[in-house]
Amino acid sequence: MRRSEVLADESIVCLQKALTHLREIWGLIGIPEEQRLQRTEVVKKHIKDLLDKMIAEEENLRERLLKSISICRKELSTLCSELQVKPFEEDKEITVLQLEKDLRTQVELMRKQKKERKQELKLLQEQDQELREILCMPPCDVDSTSVPTLEELNLFRQRVATLRETKESRHEQFVNIKRQIILCMEELEHTPDTSFERDVVCEDESAFCLSLENIATLQKLLKQLEVKKSQNEAECEGLRAQIRELWDRLQIPEEEREPVAAIMTGSKTKIRNALKLEVDRLEELKMQNIKQVIETIRVELAQFWDQCFYSQEQRQAFAPYYSEDYTENLLHLHDVEVIRLRNYYEAHKELFEGVQKWEESWKLFLEFERKASDPSRFTNRGGNLLKEEKERAKLQKTLPKLEEELKARIEHWEQENSTAFVVNGQKFMEYVTEQWELHRLEKERAKQERMNTTTMSTATPNSSIRPVFGGSVYRSPMSRLPPSGSKSVVTSLCSGKKTPRAARLRANKENLDLNGSILSGGYSGSTPLQRNCSIKSVASTYSEFSKDPSLSDSSTVGLQVCMASLHVPFPN
Repeated sequence: MRRSEVLADESIVCLQKALTHLREIWGLIGIPEEQRLQRTEVVKKHIKDLLDKMIAEEENLRERLLKSISICRKELSTLCSELQVKPFEEDKEITVLQLEKDLRTQVELMRKQKKERKQELKLLQEQDQELREILCMPPCDVDSTSVPTLEELNLFRQRVATLRETKESRHEQFVNIKRQIILCMEELEHTPDTSFERDVVCEDESAFCLSLENIATLQKLLKQLEVKKSQNEAECEGLRAQIRELWDRLQIPEEEREPVAAIMTGSKTKIRNALKLEVDRLEELKMQNIKQVIETIRVELAQFWDQCFYSQEQRQAFAPYYSEDYTENLLHLHDVEVIRLRNYYEAHKELFEGVQKWEESWKLFLEFERKASDPSRFTNRGGNLLKEEKERAKLQKTLPKLEEELKARIEHWEQENSTAFVVNGQKFMEYVTEQWELHRLEKERAKQERMNTTTMSTATPNSSIRPVFGGSVYRSPMSRLPPSGSKSVVTSLCSGKKTPRAARLRANKENLDLNGSILSGGYSGSTPLQRNCSIKSVASTYSEFSKDPSLSDSSTVGLQVCMASLHVPFPN
């Protein structure tokens, strides 16, 4: 039995006891029956009214609960639809009171969710609007009356986050560009003269509209300022280079250059104007000392001619070099030629350095060859012989490799420029081949002379001295290239004719370099070369030259000379 039922039974017992007690009191008092009946009726009426009132209240409660349930159900349905969630599932076995409570609780929960979503939507809309205003983007059309779904809120959050990242990125870009613009304006001594420039430089950074158009305009403005700055710097550097060149040409002493050191850096207007004044002063001084300046330029021209391996014909082609009429026009011609040669050298600097390296290696190679054929080298006591042999072996490997590298680079250059790469008026690889041929002929001549010497030293006193081959020995005069760069030639006397190259060699005889330079003077030899007219092979490269043991084994030649001096026949 429920406790409420027990309590109801107890209430009935209590009521009965109360009525019994009343009847006892009435008996003692002597209340007549009629009055007892009236009093009992009053008790009944009070009890009935109380119970009716209680029942009415409870019925009212039940109605209110049912009405609340109905209202909650409707609101839940609407909220579930707005929030786009599944409908609330009621428990069929619970009481009306519990159902009402559950429904009311669920409604409150869903109301809270709706409120939170709408509040977040409003906040996101405010942030979105603010960011779009900063980025100068059109407003986003969002229905603020509807309740956003979780997915819509998530998308909105992502969009706002993207806008915030864009804003931060553009702001950082703006700050960097602004800083560079300010530096350029300070360097150029430029004052903002447009409304856009003033907005960038003078206004608060937060007030600047970070639109793509404004960022692009910023970049354009920065580029213009940088171009102008670069032009000023280039102009100043050109003026400084002109000043240094005039200092060198006019031989200005160091103490007179020091006061100008303050304007030798920077590119501001004040510095640029000071540089122009200094150039004008030096130009005027140059015109007053035009002869000295031209002579200085001619020294520079000669240096470039040497560096570019100009031939005598190429040097003589610049006729103003030999003029003694020192005028402003002559100075101008020299200036133009120096600039042209400087640009020419810079354009082909790597090739010219390679040629210079080959020349130095070739000189060293000839020096080793000369020492290798000297019998006195075997009396070495200081270990120099072994060292020389190691260096000679190393050079024998590097020289042909260098020639091949130069050949490939020159061929590539000639293909790109559609013209021949000329050194001293001659194709470089032709000159290399010619030098190897001259060296081969010199080796043959030296060998033949040693054999003749050996034959004569072993002959009897009464025998007549004749050439070992029983015939005439033809000498092949070998020329050296003059400093002017005239080409080396091989002239055969067998035919009795003079070649044009030999004629040109005699014409340039006064330019011969007795130091034996290679590209500046050809093959160096202290004695005239001779060769037999029957020689047909040409050792055009080192690899071909080294394959002939009779030409490359200098140690054997040296041994032959030593044995010949002792009158000991050398075994064949």
